[in-house]
Amino acid sequence: MLTLATLLAGGYGSVDFLQQVEGGITLGAVYALIALGYTLVYGIIELINFAHGDVFMWSTVVTFIIVQAFGIVRPPAGIALVGLLVLLILVGMAVSATLNVTIEFVAYRRLRKAPRLAPLIAAIGVSFVLETIVALWRGADPVAFTTIFPTDRFFIFGVKVRYLDIFILVLALGLMYALSVFIQRTRMGRAMRAVAQDPEAAALMGVNINRTISLTFLIGGALAGAAGVIYNMYSGQVWFFTGFELGLIAFTAAVLGGIGNIYGAVLGGFAIGLIQSLAIHYIPNGTTLSDAVVFAILVLILVLRPSGLLGQQVPNKV
Repeated sequence: MLTLATLLAGGYGSVDFLQQVEGGITLGAVYALIALGYTLVYGIIELINFAHGDVFMWSTVVTFIIVQAFGIVRPPAGIALVGLLVLLILVGMAVSATLNVTIEFVAYRRLRKAPRLAPLIAAIGVSFVLETIVALWRGADPVAFTTIFPTDRFFIFGVKVRYLDIFILVLALGLMYALSVFIQRTRMGRAMRAVAQDPEAAALMGVNINRTISLTFLIGGALAGAAGVIYNMYSGQVWFFTGFELGLIAFTAAVLGGIGNIYGAVLGGFAIGLIQSLAIHYIPNGTTLSDAVVFAILVLILVLRPSGLLGQQVPNKV
């Protein structure tokens, strides 16, 4: 079975340090997009949405079905490639965003004032439901995702860089920048920050709390949907359990950077991608130990800085 570790691992000693950095940055961009969904929701309502990884997984499944329906057997070129990428990204974002908003309305909204354990258990339950539906619908075995992006590479200082890696990084950074601009410069972004600071005061000032929270879930789901599309192209496989693995790692990235801080989520995502890539290549038996290394570093950082790398002990978390 193909895993993240086997994707990053090459023959030991066959790839230099910069090659591992390149691979780690690409994977880190995927982690960062997913981590943003965790940190946005936590920043607004202090809920750890454990179903978020499976919201991401649904994007991978739906876009896989679209590619299957088109009967694509080799990478398209030119305008056909652009059109396919735009379609997959829009559909993936729409599916995950809609699913995330629906989950918030059905499972979380009525539990906002319940003991904190109740919404946490609800999130875990939703996660199992989403995984089971896909396992029954599409099967429990991993399936190959058709190569839809050209596999061409170029060299920078001897480092092999895929055009796909450039596309993933540019798309991820573009979405992160758009999110930052939205939160800092738009009316709804200001409403999100106000709700994160003090929901009661924000409501007194005319902010629609339910609409703001739904918008937060919408944005987080959309980012996860985009991550699902690029992850399909990066990994070349679709599996119902993918959301659990990447969701856990992305949540770790959010905590590492400082959960509730969008810049911390981005930093944490790239940091974990780099740590994994370097650990797999340079540590003996690194393919098996890479996750242990990531979590060991996480524990060490949280012991020294419990709020995370960029976390602050202040109410403003978004």
